[in-house]
Amino acid sequence: MPMDAFYRCSLKLVLMLAVLGLLVGRAQPTFAQTINADWLLTGGTLFDGTGVEGVVADIAIADGKMVAIGEFERGVIGKVIDCKGLMICPGFIDLHNHSDDPIVAPETRANINYLTQGCTTVVTGNCGGGRIDVAKYFEQVDSAGAGTNVIHLLPHGSLRSKVFGNVRRVPTDDELTQMKSLAETAMLEGAWGMSTGLIYTPGTYAQTDELVELASVIGRHDGIYASHIRSEGTGLVDAVREAIEIGRRAELPIHVSHIKASGTDAWGGLRIAASIIEEARTEGLVVTADQYPYIASSTSLEAMVIPAWAREGGVKSLIARFDDEEMGRKLREEIQEKRTTRNRIVIATFRPRQDWVGKDLTTIAEIEGRDEVEIIEEIMRAGGAAAVSFGMNEDEVRFAMQLPWVATASDGGSKIPNADRPHPRSFGTFTRKLGRYAIQEKVMTLASAIRSCSGLPADILRLDDRGYLRTGYMADIAVFDPSQLMDLATFDAPYRYSRGMVYVFVAGKPAVFEGTPTGVLAGKALRHQSSHAVTE
Repeated sequence: MPMDAFYRCSLKLVLMLAVLGLLVGRAQPTFAQTINADWLLTGGTLFDGTGVEGVVADIAIADGKMVAIGEFERGVIGKVIDCKGLMICPGFIDLHNHSDDPIVAPETRANINYLTQGCTTVVTGNCGGGRIDVAKYFEQVDSAGAGTNVIHLLPHGSLRSKVFGNVRRVPTDDELTQMKSLAETAMLEGAWGMSTGLIYTPGTYAQTDELVELASVIGRHDGIYASHIRSEGTGLVDAVREAIEIGRRAELPIHVSHIKASGTDAWGGLRIAASIIEEARTEGLVVTADQYPYIASSTSLEAMVIPAWAREGGVKSLIARFDDEEMGRKLREEIQEKRTTRNRIVIATFRPRQDWVGKDLTTIAEIEGRDEVEIIEEIMRAGGAAAVSFGMNEDEVRFAMQLPWVATASDGGSKIPNADRPHPRSFGTFTRKLGRYAIQEKVMTLASAIRSCSGLPADILRLDDRGYLRTGYMADIAVFDPSQLMDLATFDAPYRYSRGMVYVFVAGKPAVFEGTPTGVLAGKALRHQSSHAVTE
């Protein structure tokens, strides 16, 4: 046979084997030995987290790990679950979660509202707020366990506040050294990176150089920089550029939290911001983002409508500025100016006036016979409120979720029902992404939607044992019925648990069994291991 013909024949054989490997090898069949397992999931369609379409295969679970995937010789099996007609995928990883305190509180540590969405790991310490004593926090998580695993980021705002308070100035050399030392300690104790909240105090007072100095410490420990960037409105593009600059100068991966263009005057900016991120990625920088699939955001009313200069020093200082004749006039004018965009803002939590909860500012002002600025001032004088703002464009939400570098994340937290009216994302983010946008509306494929919830966030965090269905990986697994999968929580009824998750395993333990949460606390703190820690 001529050499060129032999080469072509060999190449065809290699390609055929490669295709076979994609269809079957992905399932990693094990014929060489008999497999004993605690659990055997049979006949389900496996989506491995890579974004490749699903294949029918079995999964064996033993000692908390996946020990065989595909076809294999069965040995002693503890429990067989028939998954015919069901989809099996990696447990979801919520990159942006605010369960910092709830995940260690007795009534909420089971994290049922996330388990019923298929989540098996949540990332805390986001938006610059949370615990800086990482070792102590992880000990609290592990002391009684949790419904989901917990990954933690060092929150920059809390770090800054600890060292020199809620003040609007640059740190002294000594203060910066203290912050860098604490950042070093946090990374050695297992933090996965650092978060910033650059619309919140005191994070908003930090200049780019300060953030680069701290991010450089994080980068030396293989951590990431996750940022609620400086603006998600008309300043979105400049804010994204700042985040990229920090990544370039500090030499570490950059992650933009809950990417969006909020406010009608900002619509259209998201596509420009995305093109800037893609340019940076083409240059070789690691830049990613996450998103929750809703047109409304939620945070404190203070962060939405009070200018940053007036928030310095906390609530008491803010009230003093209202009481000052000159500053009070300036403050009220700036609040009024912020409200000219007329985003609908609904009060989510405000204990002094429970009758205001669930109503928007315009409606409250009409009922009370006052203007919105007066209502806002009263709320601030009473300690503030949480609110929901309807400011995003549905087309842009759909555009962002299709970007291959945008993961799914909730920006919510572990909750149980009460009289408040929070954003429904805590109960429905992941099932909404899969059930509504992928399965029903086909905005993206189910395989790519699953990747955005599992493999992609695992890659962003550089997890090496979760996020994919692979032999030897931890058995964090979600099994759902595609005909039933749906978010049920709404803005009017935010505490409705998602539907369609049939089984959820955390470290091989059934956290959801036949659609019912079991209460098992198999989650633990996941500690980051730096490959080249450097102490200054």
